[in-house]
Amino acid sequence: MAEKKTPAVPARSSAAAPKKGRIKKYFRDIRSEFKKITWPSKKQVWNNTLVVLVTVLIFGIVVWTLDYLLVSGRDLLMNLFY
Repeated sequence: MAEKKTPAVPARSSAAAPKKGRIKKYFRDIRSEFKKITWPSKKQVWNNTLVVLVTVLIFGIVVWTLDYLLVSGRDLLMNLFY
């Protein structure tokens, strides 16, 4: 009977070479993607920040008002029945 030969396993050093190429390609792709980004201007960032702050302030006031009204209503009901 003839013995079957197993295929030779490549050495570790040759396996590392394709990984190195993939890592370089990965960083090259990242650089090209960053070039496609349109960054906002300083004025746009300030405008967006102001919009967020005003929106948070308005919602904060609405939530505080509702909380105050509900607590006042609860206290009024508690005083009526107890």
